[in-house]
Amino acid sequence: MSNVIFSQKLYDTAQMVVDGCMGDADPACQTACPMHTDVKQYVRLAGEGNYQEALDLIRGKLFLPQTLGRICAHPCEAACRRNTEYNQPISVAGIKRFVAEKMDKQSNWDLTVANDSGKKIAIVGAGPAGAQAAIELRRSGHQVTIYEKLNVYGGMMRVGIPEYRLPRDVIDFEYGYLDMLGIETKFGIEIGKDISFNELRLSHDAIILAHGAHVGSIIPLPGHKAQGVFSAVEYLKEVSETRDFPRAGKRIMVIGGGDVAMDCARSSWRIGVDEVHQCSLEEMAKLPASQIEIDESLEEGVLFNAGWGPISIEETDGKVTGIVLKKVISIFDENGNFSPSYSDETRTIAVDTVIFATGQVVADITDGALEQTRGGRYVVDKDTLASSVDGVYVAGDACGGNIVVEAMALGHKAALSIERQFAKRPLTENRDFEKEYNYPSRLDIPLPKGTTDTPRLHGQLRDAEERKQDFKQVDLGFSEEQIKQEASRCLQCTCKLCMNECVMMNDFGDCPKTLFSDFINNKTMDPLLAYSCNACDQCTIVCPKDYPMKEMFLSARVDFVNANGGNSPIPGHKAINMHQKLGFSKFFTMAKRTVASK
Repeated sequence: MSNVIFSQKLYDTAQMVVDGCMGDADPACQTACPMHTDVKQYVRLAGEGNYQEALDLIRGKLFLPQTLGRICAHPCEAACRRNTEYNQPISVAGIKRFVAEKMDKQSNWDLTVANDSGKKIAIVGAGPAGAQAAIELRRSGHQVTIYEKLNVYGGMMRVGIPEYRLPRDVIDFEYGYLDMLGIETKFGIEIGKDISFNELRLSHDAIILAHGAHVGSIIPLPGHKAQGVFSAVEYLKEVSETRDFPRAGKRIMVIGGGDVAMDCARSSWRIGVDEVHQCSLEEMAKLPASQIEIDESLEEGVLFNAGWGPISIEETDGKVTGIVLKKVISIFDENGNFSPSYSDETRTIAVDTVIFATGQVVADITDGALEQTRGGRYVVDKDTLASSVDGVYVAGDACGGNIVVEAMALGHKAALSIERQFAKRPLTENRDFEKEYNYPSRLDIPLPKGTTDTPRLHGQLRDAEERKQDFKQVDLGFSEEQIKQEASRCLQCTCKLCMNECVMMNDFGDCPKTLFSDFINNKTMDPLLAYSCNACDQCTIVCPKDYPMKEMFLSARVDFVNANGGNSPIPGHKAINMHQKLGFSKFFTMAKRTVASK
């Protein structure tokens, strides 16, 4: 019926549902992932044994499933409902790794590339940010050349993450996708030295700077210039390339509490040292490193001094002989500013090598053409990643990304901006910037009935005393049975409780938001939708927001009847009308006669 005038109250209530319905809301694991991988679905598929389908879903977003399955900081797990409720998240990364190891084959990779656009793009850096941008831009038909200072793919993943966590053949296999797509990579080329930044600009239509933060940072403590003091960047790079660091002694102190510090500490065992110590301003419970890195470091015998800050490095004849630590009282002042304070309690530890894992700096390769801020990171528009120089964008660590999957998302963001540049459209046009990175989920639903706390499974680890002697892979991953068991823990978070209760609504849409969006936009409603409701109210009872679906459908019926001369718009209802009319006539009404007893 096209002549129905629906009440304003109905429209207002429908708008309330559209604005607040969570039926289309992505789960927290997906919104927490900067690349928005459909975690819920691929975990379910893996648990069902549909490994290829699970992998296809993952590779639709990520070209590094095996890599991320090993070393991703997995913000999806931090956001997992089983983590927020029970501190036992789903082993998402482990499931990703399993299906990729089992099913990933280069012969199945999508090598579709659009027609040549005639545009030339230079990307500086072959880390995850540069590689992600290169893939997307090449698939759009552009000529893409990566300029990489190292002689290998991977950037900081290659020289910053130890191979016992990330085997180098895994990086080479997954990065093979770039070669197969026709992306040219020029290794051993340093921008600013072998080629000037200006030359690069003149020979390309757009540039992405994604060269990472490869400059180590050393805190200028007393004694920091002594022989035996190194940055984590220098240390891990040499260990990565040679499995050795001859300049190190036998007693190591690693300053820092993050994953890089744990990598330095654990790598030290593998080059043959006798003692490995750690110190950090943060106490043990507040270390920024991932818990698994902390646990594995403890298993391997790293001696922690968490909550102790370095005050000075002792030296004799210019060589490190020890380090003085003070007990930390607080790290920040009352205004939240970094301002460590210490007690008078001190301890001195005899070491001959000190590694600073306290931050990294981005080198300027533009000869001052781009402004830099803290840590050398370039100043860019936070939404588009455009710099102050036309056609020049920045991604990854060079502008603020901290983990691999974040770097990939920033590479994706830069690629979107370049596509708009080439189309001569505003860089902000038709973009939802919130959804180009991670964002909070709108889901706020009760736990499914019967949910219980079940323990998280972990991969099979090699024995600590054995594994600390070599660079072979520490975590051997999950078995097929473990994958099935771990995937079964997923709560498949979604808010379609009303759709589970109401068979009728499923015939017209996937959730109330869809149903009432159509109603608001088109100003019409299928009469069957309103008249199929049996007024049981179960949809509202299970709805976390108690939306009055029954009242809305019954209100719509009134409007239909008013527009149809007092009759139902459903043809089959005429018989009901006659039945109701005759129901009060003497032909159908009987009176019970009471007979008086004699």
